Amino acid sequence: MSKLTPDQRNTLYLAEAERTGIHKPILAALYEAHDRTSLADGETGLGVSPANRISLEQVNTFAGQVQFAANTIRSLTDNLVSTGWRGIDLWNAEQGRYTDRFLQRVAAGYAPPPSDTTAARLEAANPTVLIQAYLEDLGVDVQGEKQPTNLAYLDDALLALVDRIPAYYTNQSYQREALLEALRLWRKFDTRQAVLASLNLLPANNAALEEVDEVALDRVLVQFIQQVSRNYGGLPHQREALIRLTQLWRQLDSREAAIGSLANNRSPEGNLRIIDPALIAFVQRIPPNYRGRAEERNALVEGFRVWRKLDSRPAALVALGIDPNILTSGTADAATLANTARQLDRELLNFVQRIPGVYREGPDHREALIRMVQLWRNLTTRDQTIRSLLEDVRQMQRARPNSPEAAPRPSPLVLPRRPDRWTPKNLQIYAPIVQNGSFTWAEATHGGTRLPPNQATVDAIVRIARLAQQARERIGRPLQVTSWYRPPDVNARVGGVSNSRHIVGDAIDFYCDGLTGDQIYWFLDPWWPGGLGRYENFPYLSHIDARGYRARWLR
Repeated sequence: MSKLTPDQRNTLYLAEAERTGIHKPILAALYEAHDRTSLADGETGLGVSPANRISLEQVNTFAGQVQFAANTIRSLTDNLVSTGWRGIDLWNAEQGRYTDRFLQRVAAGYAPPPSDTTAARLEAANPTVLIQAYLEDLGVDVQGEKQPTNLAYLDDALLALVDRIPAYYTNQSYQREALLEALRLWRKFDTRQAVLASLNLLPANNAALEEVDEVALDRVLVQFIQQVSRNYGGLPHQREALIRLTQLWRQLDSREAAIGSLANNRSPEGNLRIIDPALIAFVQRIPPNYRGRAEERNALVEGFRVWRKLDSRPAALVALGIDPNILTSGTADAATLANTARQLDRELLNFVQRIPGVYREGPDHREALIRMVQLWRNLTTRDQTIRSLLEDVRQMQRARPNSPEAAPRPSPLVLPRRPDRWTPKNLQIYAPIVQNGSFTWAEATHGGTRLPPNQATVDAIVRIARLAQQARERIGRPLQVTSWYRPPDVNARVGGVSNSRHIVGDAIDFYCDGLTGDQIYWFLDPWWPGGLGRYENFPYLSHIDARGYRARWLR
């Protein structure tokens, strides 16, 4: 039975730390500090053993060890607080970690009181080893994160953000999730269902959680957040609740990113990127709904003007290829005006259709679309427009796939004309490499992450694509590519040999649904002109390359 990788163990640590409101590195430290008693799943544990109602079976796997170690650290912390320990005794605010005093107490072991039925016994460990392992794991977590070395600012920043949240709460689902998670951790519940049950808001008859009375829940959450500052005592689980709130409110990747984000910004004002899906959905709906009315045309012209940073409407019309004098002079005949309007509509719709593919999440593009929505919907202010877009987001989150409120399906990009010859500068990622062929540049370049550096590599990719197309037609099944062009560093990283044809670009590893590597090998062997290989350890994988001579191998 193979053991978990360090990353897999860390994922379990993170999940249990987020559930219980403890500092994750303590779990990694317990794993390093305790003896390597073998568990039923072949793993080694965190020094947790049965106690009270916790059975040996529950702690005889690595996942069980992590779960009950987290419960036990929470129980120990609560026990210390009940005996007079304060926040400053448990947590070093400047360094953003547990105090040495607390870590030494953890190392001494812990037997939970009989009334605590969720915590297990924690065996004693070497305090020096435990503290060192804790600091090392903490260092790994903050490595590369943009957060100050001195975190004394954190508590004030958390409370400053929390105090202003009621004014910025707009009933968005991500905001509700952030506050609910903070309430869960603050009150030491393990699940969302347990929180809702404690509030008498759990849907009856095991109905879906989506059926929670959100109006009542929002009222409770806002009341809770309004009381946080006066009840904050600097205890670790309280701090973790507010850090988690910040992470979810700001939709950040990690706890450490949330801490860093508070160094210079304590405002709960939402990032406008939340409305980007609504903006893109809005422009996708324009072409089928455009009727050429004056207000629609005006909205698109103004959006184009802001997008292109032009000073005036006439300048925007000129950029669209329209003579503004025709529309403003009053001397043009009806036919000329109609033709000009049709030309303008064509150019505006071409602009709109390109937006989803070229939109960048910066203020220039976003403000252009906000202005477009404002005029299209005849709204008075920018704030009204943003509120309407937030409502769009809320509806999109709940919409059934084919309902009018759901985001429109994205349209495939329109590729430019196929070049006469492929070069490193004109590759079209979704285009077939060979005219009317099955293999694309996306497959050859690992989704565009391994672009060929020179013409020789491009030509090698084209060479093997032609041969592979013939192989596909002979087999009568698609070739599912797993590896094609590999730069030397990638090839070395995945264990490829130094003379691998993947480095050249004319080798493909692939499989065919329903066929083994042996079946493919014996079928292609009489005909294939280059290298043909198969793998003992990967019986469904095959290799072909376009070297200038026949070669056959089994690895």
